[in-house]
Amino acid sequence: MSSTADRLPRLLALVPYLMSHPGAQVGEVAAVFGLSEKQLIDDLQLVWMCGLPGHTPGDLIDVSWDGGEIIIDNAETIARPLRLGIDEASALLVALRMLSATPELAEFAHGDALPRVMAKLEQAAGEGAAAVSSQFAVDVESAPDAAARVREALVGGRRLSLRYYVPGRDEVTPREVDPTRLVVADGRTYLEGWCYRAEAMRLFRLDRMLTVEVLDVPADPPAGAEPIDVTQGVFRPSPTDELIVLEVTAAGRWVAEYYPYEQAEELGEGRLRVTLRARDEDWTLKLALRLGDTGRIVSPPALAARVQQEAERALSLYAQAS
Repeated sequence: MSSTADRLPRLLALVPYLMSHPGAQVGEVAAVFGLSEKQLIDDLQLVWMCGLPGHTPGDLIDVSWDGGEIIIDNAETIARPLRLGIDEASALLVALRMLSATPELAEFAHGDALPRVMAKLEQAAGEGAAAVSSQFAVDVESAPDAAARVREALVGGRRLSLRYYVPGRDEVTPREVDPTRLVVADGRTYLEGWCYRAEAMRLFRLDRMLTVEVLDVPADPPAGAEPIDVTQGVFRPSPTDELIVLEVTAAGRWVAEYYPYEQAEELGEGRLRVTLRARDEDWTLKLALRLGDTGRIVSPPALAARVQQEAERALSLYAQAS
């Protein structure tokens, strides 16, 4: 027997389907939804008791299936197909961006099909989903053969030499890494491996690898090197990191979706006050500038003042350029 969690989405999809297929047969509809005819009729009997508040015959959906032909009426209020929520649309957009960025699948990306699908999804789902998905844009300055070289090293058991961009320090560092596996977390693909510069296991985003070279040296990570747990995401704030408070508009709510936070308070009209821990001041500054007019730092005041100074400096550079 179906659970309520299974039946509710099915019923919400069943009514629009029946409204758009008048006179559909019981057997045909059951096959479309992967049900037996008995299960479908059980659902139809439940639909019969649904409708607007008031619960008089004129408020409820009218459905019949005499002779095997399904007739439904008075269901216009829920006849529209379900719309993706922001979380669902964001997840789909992230997956499409990752698909378009995968070198091995480039030959299957015909023309502008993927960009057109993503544009339609962003338009349909609204600003929130577009803002979240935009955080997963591909860095076009990365090595185009990074994924292929990393996989070659993993298959061949070879060490890698990288030039790797570290955004927190805005610098490029040379690394030698014994690769252990590829992982996908927070919508990004990472190489996990033993880093000889850090003398520890580290994650390296493929789209931040500026050059990748497979060395003629066997990979030999220390026996005690443990895999990195990414089940809760890559960014793991420390209890000693500074607490910052952000207030964001509906278009800036992606911050609470993308980063771990300690508290989130609804402010009305889609606005949100988010308290989270920042890994360093530069990281917070970049986050605030990226939010633009969709968010502001409330606390600490000194950091809010620095953000304002940096924003004014950036604006003055635009003014000079124009």
